[in-house]
Amino acid sequence: MIGTDFPTGSPMWIDLGSPDTDAAAAFYGAVFGWEFVSAGPDAGGYGLFQKGGRTVAAMGRLTEDGARPAWMTYFRSDDIERTARDVVAGGGSVRVEPLSLGEGRLAQFTDPQGARFAVLQSTRGLEAVSDNGALVWVELHVPQPQAVLRFYEQLFGWRSEELRAPGMTYWVLSVGGGDQGDGSFGGVGASQGEREGARWVPYFAVVDVDAVVASVQGNGGSVVMPAVDVPDGGRVAWLADPDEALFAVLKPDPHQG
Repeated sequence: MIGTDFPTGSPMWIDLGSPDTDAAAAFYGAVFGWEFVSAGPDAGGYGLFQKGGRTVAAMGRLTEDGARPAWMTYFRSDDIERTARDVVAGGGSVRVEPLSLGEGRLAQFTDPQGARFAVLQSTRGLEAVSDNGALVWVELHVPQPQAVLRFYEQLFGWRSEELRAPGMTYWVLSVGGGDQGDGSFGGVGASQGEREGARWVPYFAVVDVDAVVASVQGNGGSVVMPAVDVPDGGRVAWLADPDEALFAVLKPDPHQG
């Protein structure tokens, strides 16, 4: 699961692009108990989602023409310019050139199969992860998983472990060094048809998946994939907020580390 030491290549930040930040703050506050805290008058409406006084995510107003509401996952880079060059060399593209912001630098990219992601060059990230209402896992869905695995392995030095189940193959991702399970933070699977497309999906830890599903529906969101038990993984559901930004929830299997 994700930790707060944030080794190179690990997810360290996540934010939501929303057309109506007030409505989104109310929705996620009702579902997860988050409080939205403005980053200040010069932040253009950007702010932090906090739970128990600790930052668990962030949100900003959509500014790009034609952009759809979505969650963006940021991975740690120790050399953001080199990462940008490696993205292009690997067949991806640069959406937002490296820029300085506060105490760090960020950039946004698209991988060779169309999934959007970002990087941060910083030592500071989310203050709470792998806890109730916080980011616990990230998952990439693309048409050709094995091809995109090579792209990310060259970019971040990730390791992957192939898992087979009836009707599907899944790859568990880990940061470099140590045992595979020690640094695992996410996975890769095949997207289910053109409608799903290519994208990173954030998973938030919860204590009761079914109660969260009911809360999402009661607050104007929708169910993309009903709650289901995953062997050796836990109970999961895919959901969407009222603006159709996709996310997932997970109650981890207590017997898994």
